Amino acid sequence: MVTSGPVILFYNSMWTSTLEIVEPGSCRVSTDRRDLAVADAVVFHLPTMLEAFPEKHPGQIWVAWTLESDVNYPRQRDPQFMAQFDLRMSYHLDADVPTPYIGSRAEVEQSLRRPPSEKHGLATMFVSSPLNRSKRIDLARELMLYLDIHSYGKRHNNRHIPQPDLGRETKLAVLAGYKFDLSFENAIDRDYVTEKFYDPLLAGSVPVYLGAPNVDQFTPGEHCFINAADFANGKELAEYLLHLDADDNAYAKYFTWKAGPFRPEFLDLLARTEESALDRLCRMVCDRKQ
Repeated sequence: MVTSGPVILFYNSMWTSTLEIVEPGSCRVSTDRRDLAVADAVVFHLPTMLEAFPEKHPGQIWVAWTLESDVNYPRQRDPQFMAQFDLRMSYHLDADVPTPYIGSRAEVEQSLRRPPSEKHGLATMFVSSPLNRSKRIDLARELMLYLDIHSYGKRHNNRHIPQPDLGRETKLAVLAGYKFDLSFENAIDRDYVTEKFYDPLLAGSVPVYLGAPNVDQFTPGEHCFINAADFANGKELAEYLLHLDADDNAYAKYFTWKAGPFRPEFLDLLARTEESALDRLCRMVCDRKQ
């Protein structure tokens, strides 16, 4: 292979998906393990790295890569295990290469400014994974005792995705028709704020959020979501949602942030996405190889 510039090897893929890599200009990117000996940096996707690690070559930079919560994959917060890596590329804001779940700045800003569309349903939920460290499935079951929740995922399923199913595009279209979305993460973990939180905001629904204790650092504006942690139990949360459903003015206040400036912390998050994670990693590898 051509080796001008540092070589970054992605040793394993993210789950079963094929890596779609837009190669940065200053680095060469490979997914071929035969390039291990010449690789300047080796990226390991930790959740799917279940085999023995290879021998680390002198001067090689090892990168721990994950978008999955440390709560679900405990070795990601094991100091002894993590000590073998030189860089972290993850959802954590203090990672060497932070990879927040928020999308591109142009797409996000345009969608967030759009006024919400007319609502025809109360609440929806998209949960298919059995991961339940947050007890989200239990909370959803309790809320369903009091609310008409349309569940499109595999958990508590009572609705089918409209066809044709175009993936995220279809999901956002469904969310747009509901007042609330049960935006429940699979784990309670600092900085672990995923598309569960952002998709309803982009679609014009109000997230009812269960997840990161520091979610306020990820919000585009004040009073844009409902935090399940603020309520003693599901019944109390359900009563509040029913109150908002009956009071148009109170519900509308959850969209007033759209007319104001985005919070500085949110603008910082968007700024991080202007340069891809791979470009940032490449720059960091280049700096270390000088």
